[in-house]
Formats: sequence, C-alpha cells, structure tokens
Amino acid sequence: MTPVIEFRHFTRGNGAFVLRDMNFRVERGYITGLIGPNGSGKTTLIRSIMNMIRPDEGEIRVFGESYRDREREIKQRIGFVYDEDFFYNHLTIREMKKVVASFYPTWNEGAFQSYMREFGLPERRKIRDLSKGMKTKFALAAALAHEPELLVMDEPTSGLDPVFRRDILTILSAYIRDGSKSVLFSTHISTDLERIADYIVYIDGGELRFSGTKEELLDAYVLVKGPLALLKSNRVPYVGLRQSPLGFEALLGTEHAAEGAFDSPFVVEKPTLDDILIFTQEGKSRAPIAR
Repeated sequence: MTPVIEFRHFTRGNGAFVLRDMNFRVERGYITGLIGPNGSGKTTLIRSIMNMIRPDEGEIRVFGESYRDREREIKQRIGFVYDEDFFYNHLTIREMKKVVASFYPTWNEGAFQSYMREFGLPERRKIRDLSKGMKTKFALAAALAHEPELLVMDEPTSGLDPVFRRDILTILSAYIRDGSKSVLFSTHISTDLERIADYIVYIDGGELRFSGTKEELLDAYVLVKGPLALLKSNRVPYVGLRQSPLGFEALLGTEHAAEGAFDSPFVVEKPTLDDILIFTQEGKSRAPIAR
C-alpha cells in the first residue's frame, strides 16, 4: 500500500542546522508519533509536509504524489492543527469558520457544529478572546470538519488540561478506525503517544534515529536499576546513566541484557518513551536503534 507520506533523501539546511537525508514513511490508516528534543527538526518536518518549507535535496511525496504537480489537491485532503495561532484574531469563530470552510469542497457543516457543541465553543466570541486551549479546540474542529484523509498535528495537546488531552486522544482513535485515515502527531508529551501511537518517528539533531512501530522501539531497550556498588562490576555499554545516593538507573540495548546478567539485586523494567528520550539525550549515544 502506498504510504500517506514518504520522505526520500530529504535534506534541508537552515544556517548551522541541517535536517539531513530523511528517509521514512508514514503508513496509511495509523497514528504516527513524531518525537525528539526541542530543536531536533520536528517543526521543520511538519512544515515541509505542508509545503511551507522545500528541500535543498530529495523530495516528499504525500498520498503518493508530488507538490510540484498537485499542491491544491493534496492540501485539500489534509487537516492540520498547529501549536502556533494562524487565525485572524479580529474575527469571531463563526466568521473564521466561513473563511476556512471556503477552501474545502468536502466541508461538513453538521460535523463542525457537532464538534462545537462537544468542545463548548462560543461562535460569537472573537479569536483574540479565546484561551490557548479553546483555540486548539477550534483548530481541531475546523480540521476534522472537512473530513481529511490525513490529519497533521504539531504539539496539539501542549497547554491543554489532562481531561481534554484525553478527549483528543479518544477522538483521534475514532478518526482512524475505518482504516482510510491517518494521523501524524508531533508532541513532547510522550505519554500521549504511548496511549495511541502505532508508529514512532524519532529525530535528534536533524538526523533520523528511528522509524518503526512503537513496540519495536520500546522492545529495543531495557531499564536497569540497582545499587551503586554494582556499577563498577558491570561493564555494559549503557545508552544513558543516572546516579543518586540511593542507586542508579540506566538504559541499555536489549541485546546487552542477556538472561541472568542482571539478577537480584538488579531490577529490570521495560522503559517508557519518556525514558528512551531522556536517557538517549543524556547519553548522546549514536549506537544504532533497532529497525
């Protein structure tokens, strides 16, 4: 099946920072999480998917097509929710909705009104008077109302309360249920992705560290905890290590955690996405991640 997004040797420089030789796919019918530390290139990737940034080398194909040939048609099939505010702040929600709806022949007014009621949004309030959370709700309602095949979200849950963050995840899970729609979800809140992501793309310093299923990434590592006295006797290539007066915890590749190598008093656990992000950043290991 043709991927919904495909990066082919995509390279883009911006001063000293270079997003280098990106090669990965976003699979159709799934939720893909885009993760990485601040400044890793996530927003550059998101903007390039929307053709706001063009590559110095390589290309991006969306729905199997190039922006060079079919930009308008491609963008009409995409819904997007950015962390930044791109609305006209002097307009009301109702007025801004009319502007957005005019771009999409597939606009579903009934669906939009349903989301407005669900999110408790006041149509007559001006955009400038909305809280950050309410702006995000409006952006999501507008993105979903034209029934896009691909939903691109850049830090959509940042600044939202936990209840509405959970509601968004439920909405996204329902959105892809029929297998014809896809989500690319960039966020620094990795617990959100642990709940709903099927695939993970992990970039760091402008380089692709991992692209594959969430389970493949989580299974590539183990988290080991134990007393400090045992550190010197175990010469293991830790990806990242933390020490305190109470002991240590370290992330290492699954291949280095052979059965029996970390018996009691060690504790071996499965890491979270947060653990992987934190420890790989602290250790700055460039060892290959499982593919």
